[in-house]
Amino acid sequence: MNAAAIVNVSLGERSYSIQVGSGLLGAPASYQALPRGSGAVIVTNQTVGSLYAKRLGSALENIYPKLDIVEIADGEAFKTWPTLQRIFDGLVAAQADRSTTVIALGGGVIGDLAGFAAACYMRGVGYVQVPTTLLAQVDSSVGGKTGINHSAGKNLIGAFHQPLAVVADVDVLETLPQRELVAGLAEVIKYGAVADDAFLAWIEATLPALLARDKPALVQAVTRSCHIKASIVGADEREAGRRAILNFGHTFAHAIETGTGHGTWLHGEAVGCGMAMAADLSVRLGLIEPAHARRIAALVGAAGLPLRAPDLGTKTYLDLMRLDKKAAAGALRFVVLEAPGRAAVRTVDPALVAATIAQFDGAGTRGSV
Repeated sequence: MNAAAIVNVSLGERSYSIQVGSGLLGAPASYQALPRGSGAVIVTNQTVGSLYAKRLGSALENIYPKLDIVEIADGEAFKTWPTLQRIFDGLVAAQADRSTTVIALGGGVIGDLAGFAAACYMRGVGYVQVPTTLLAQVDSSVGGKTGINHSAGKNLIGAFHQPLAVVADVDVLETLPQRELVAGLAEVIKYGAVADDAFLAWIEATLPALLARDKPALVQAVTRSCHIKASIVGADEREAGRRAILNFGHTFAHAIETGTGHGTWLHGEAVGCGMAMAADLSVRLGLIEPAHARRIAALVGAAGLPLRAPDLGTKTYLDLMRLDKKAAAGALRFVVLEAPGRAAVRTVDPALVAATIAQFDGAGTRGSV
């Protein structure tokens, strides 16, 4: 186990640390600071559980007197009420009480579900994020957003519930399918686009190493991404203001995910395409130069992310976007770029949105506009 990079999320009594490094998941030292209680319940899926649950359990066995596992189905299509109920049933069967710690072992779906279950069970128990995908390590495991999907939209039902800790071990990315790794890079690119143009330039230069799973490069990408998110979440925990910029590309992305059926596009794939679309929209608003939008699209494409949006029809896109959590009184609001490394939320004329949709309309294939 190498020394971990530590990123602190400063939220008063809800503050916690993110550990980023190699060899962390199976090391008891990674969990020594957690509060003791009656036991822990690991929530995972069939795929991840077979790879890492035993290793994690060995690291926790001297910390918690009782350890149980709840295994759920794998995939975005299962981020639903019935799956949430399966977790509640597992917690009840394990005789979990208010001192029980829930351990989310998996990607963003597991983290969101387990975190939401922890927020609700007995009106709130502690939980720990052990993210096993790049997207979860850089984004969904940090910040306390938990929830499930509704047939009308992504993440419409949920709660803010901060974890006790996040343990991001880049070693687990070795078993991640390449498509999932690429999807995670979308969120890494997002941080550079909205908050740090120098980081965006680093991603451009380091992309081959990231795609090749170079561990030092991955540690740096995860650590910098978490630093950016931690600083924004620390100032705006419940997304009343600046935290909304972390949804760059997400208004388009959530419409794509809902319109095609949850799980057809990976979240990161939809975000990648959505960022290219949001950059195009920023040009139409007169906020950035076309060259910068092309730069964003070129990086998205070079990473292997889609640059063609599915043909849902403009009306369907606009209807889905009006259910976006940033929408207000039916008005469409988007995160747009005001300059390289700087973003803001703007109300946008639907005609401009329609023009962007038309520009990116296609079969949803990866690679080029």
